[in-house]
Amino acid sequence: MRYVYLAEIQPDPDGGYLVTFADVPEAITHGGDRNEAIASAQEALGLALRGIVQDGRAIPLPSAKTGVAIAVDPEDAIKLAVIEAFRQAGISKRELARRMGKTENEARRILDPDHNSKIGALQEAMQALGKTIVVSVQEAA
Repeated sequence: MRYVYLAEIQPDPDGGYLVTFADVPEAITHGGDRNEAIASAQEALGLALRGIVQDGRAIPLPSAKTGVAIAVDPEDAIKLAVIEAFRQAGISKRELARRMGKTENEARRILDPDHNSKIGALQEAMQALGKTIVVSVQEAA
């Protein structure tokens, strides 16, 4: 699971830059300059993807061929990855809680895209789902 999407960054006739994502049309933002637009794009992308999973929809796969690579904020990416892995596992929240040795309420919070979860809890959830988190670092856009 890789949460990097290509964005179109275009000059806005009203000033600044407009940012859109072909793969995530819900993520639209603006910035006064290019750097601000890129920073806003990362936030808008994370919000849009969290909204998609909150609605019960699948996260779209990146398919755009051109644009500027925008990575989802690392905290959002890990949370989204846990939610995706949970859905793929086809188990209940109660079963996830059992596997983690936690209460069902704790499992619900881990799976809530808007709840801030500690990295340790997210790692535990991934392990309970038979997955591992791998971190990658690359040059900034």
